[in-house]
Amino acid sequence: MSNWIEVGQLEEIPKQGSRVVKTNDFNIAVFRTVNDEVFAIKDACPHKQGQLSQGIVHGNKVTCPLHNWTISLESGKALGP
Repeated sequence: MSNWIEVGQLEEIPKQGSRVVKTNDFNIAVFRTVNDEVFAIKDACPHKQGQLSQGIVHGNKVTCPLHNWTISLESGKALGP
């Protein structure tokens, strides 16, 4: 059994942007980088739970819109303010 769910076509996510997938437990932010890499992490900053899907994507990171914390798209871990 697979835990994968289809969330759409790559072209539906803007480069350096995101889309949100709602689940019963929490929202997942799906990001597309300028190099067409795709990452999915919980749509909540570990600092103050800001919506990461509203942040700025740069490289393989996103900056939280609330307090400018940088989050790794590869691990979902905070890299610091």
